Amino acid sequence: MSCDSAPFGSLPSRLGARRITVAYRDRVVLDQLSLDIPDGAFTVIIGANGCGKSTLLRALARIVAPAGGSVLLDGAEIAGYHTKEVARRLGLLPQDSVVPDDITVFDLVSRGRYPHQEFLRRWSAADDRAVAEALAATGLGELADRFVDELSGGQRQRAWISLVLAQQTPLMLLDEPTRALDIAHQIELLDLMGRLNRDHGRTLVAVLHDLNQAFRYADHLIAMRNGAIVAQGTPAELVSAAFIEQLFGLRSVVIDDPVSGRPLVIPVGEAHSGT
Repeated sequence: MSCDSAPFGSLPSRLGARRITVAYRDRVVLDQLSLDIPDGAFTVIIGANGCGKSTLLRALARIVAPAGGSVLLDGAEIAGYHTKEVARRLGLLPQDSVVPDDITVFDLVSRGRYPHQEFLRRWSAADDRAVAEALAATGLGELADRFVDELSGGQRQRAWISLVLAQQTPLMLLDEPTRALDIAHQIELLDLMGRLNRDHGRTLVAVLHDLNQAFRYADHLIAMRNGAIVAQGTPAELVSAAFIEQLFGLRSVVIDDPVSGRPLVIPVGEAHSGT
């Protein structure tokens, strides 16, 4: 499918970019890149390490400022919004999150309610419910009083995900959300993300490295190489052995996943290249 296609409705969407350029010192990572995130979809960004996936997510979330071009949120340039207003519309799980000292899981997740606090609106029963629901969704309810620095790596990751859930934003951006999780918790989290999208109408954008998980859960794929978007579409439309070799330089066999019916990639390593 073409990079310019829009399978989930007419453009513009709630979140998009117009010819953005992002550079770190003298190295251009994204060069005049444009896209629209399909509203109501579970979008997954894939591509080899260093292709610009995380940079794109950070630019969409206003964590890094483009040197040129614009990121648009609900029809206006995201740079013009107040920080709290962005945080009420868009939640971000970054790849590397620093845990504050001596903070409990409940206190960390409660920070997700900060965008909803105003001078005349302090902590409320609705905030309590949002935090409790976020903790329950990630299976951390019984650990609410534990200090975050006492948790395992996977539990910490779920605590950060709980914080993003507690924001209750219509848009959620997640950079490698399954990192540090064992396989059971990876599937639990991806199932949760699927429910948030399917049952609650949230638009999700995630960077995933596990291709088969991406293909099983994504409605929409954005494939990147060398800082550019090379293809967009559904897994069924895009994924083939030729597509995987073009994107990753990897020979593979693509079959139907016996569980989901989606594409399933089986890499062909050197040891089995002759079989």
